Amino acid sequence: MAEFLSEYALALAMIVTLLAGIFTGYPVAFLLGGLGIVFSFIGGVPLPFLGTVSSRIFGGVVENWLMIAIPLFVFMGLMLERSGVARRLLLTLQRLFGRTHGGLAVSVAMLGIVMAASTGIIGASVVMLGLLALPVMLKQGYRAEMACGVIAASGTLGILIPPSIMLVLMGSILQVSVGALFKAALLPGLLLGGLYIAYLLITARLKPDWAPLVDRDSADADTTPLPLALLRDLLGPVALIVAVLGSIMAGIATPTEAAAIGAGGSLLLALVMRSLDWATLREAVRETSRTSAMILFVVIGATCFSVIFKRLGGAYMIEDLITGTGLGPYGLMLLIMGLIFVLGFFLEWIEISFVVLPLVAPVIESLDFGYGLSGQGLLVWFAILVAINLQTSFLTPPFGYALFYLKGITEGQIGIGTIYRSIIPFVLLQLAGLILCMVFPALVLWLPGLAP
Repeated sequence: MAEFLSEYALALAMIVTLLAGIFTGYPVAFLLGGLGIVFSFIGGVPLPFLGTVSSRIFGGVVENWLMIAIPLFVFMGLMLERSGVARRLLLTLQRLFGRTHGGLAVSVAMLGIVMAASTGIIGASVVMLGLLALPVMLKQGYRAEMACGVIAASGTLGILIPPSIMLVLMGSILQVSVGALFKAALLPGLLLGGLYIAYLLITARLKPDWAPLVDRDSADADTTPLPLALLRDLLGPVALIVAVLGSIMAGIATPTEAAAIGAGGSLLLALVMRSLDWATLREAVRETSRTSAMILFVVIGATCFSVIFKRLGGAYMIEDLITGTGLGPYGLMLLIMGLIFVLGFFLEWIEISFVVLPLVAPVIESLDFGYGLSGQGLLVWFAILVAINLQTSFLTPPFGYALFYLKGITEGQIGIGTIYRSIIPFVLLQLAGLILCMVFPALVLWLPGLAP
């Protein structure tokens, strides 16, 4: 052990310093880049080698055509959030399931699934669902734990169900097809949504006082026949989903081109809904710029950190740590997933993706899991497992962003302890979905194999 510590002292010091720096509240993007530069001097890295960092950033990140999809997908989600589509759809779904115990919660989960396939943005989805559904659910007598849990969990589906900016970044990191990742993530995302709905119905059946029937008089009056209302309110989102995902899966458009279709489609939908004005457009562009800039700066910082980390032997350290356990392929996979799950308590998914994935991917590629998994198929399966795992990072304290969004919406009416308790069953459901996809790789790889 002493030999190991001395051999990889600088690499270990980089990790420890990074974890310590995160708790200071200093911006992670600058922390990653700064640590890379500082440790390059401490480790005696030749100055010309730093030129490879610049070439990696400007040649591999800034010029990456896939990265253009990120602001386009972000813009699409923000425009949909402001178009009024979600509110009308929630009211219609409420009419559909209103006479069932837990029906309103099921409506929220279904709306989360639909909007996840339309937006792909966690913050927008959680805030939107919270503002629309939380006051109604509490007014109807829903237990706060159930209301908060379903809103937070359903809002996080947008990071997994395509189009997802997480999958775009993972495709760039692992050098795998983003289109294949989108296809592979569809069934697992729907599986998680199905698990949420099953849990809500079972809980409402066992504890009807947690999810009482909706009072018809409390819902917004809508005299439109229910089938016509469903068609009216589902048509816009479904058309956009088909245009974006359908063009990718059919091979008609690349993810970047499909993102442009989605951005244009969201503008058209907002125009049809008569919610497109200068103030809305300006705010959407501003938020898109802020979100995209944040992601780009983290990518640049993480690139600098990972290049220096590998130069100081970090990649070999990770490989020795993992393979030195003597575990088999699935044991190592569980170990890696456990590590990512724990890191999700303290780090954002962007940092985890850019720091951890490049280090563990070569180890995963060298393992034999059976099922004929190898090459790109193996990396696609691994990426989706990581994506499901990272979805929990939005729900786990102390830094679960969905919890902070939800706490802000409640304006002090619901304590943080209640919000923490509300997400426990949903985190367990996500871990159950992760295990199912790990044990049955066909859940992930069937659709990519069907439509290569």
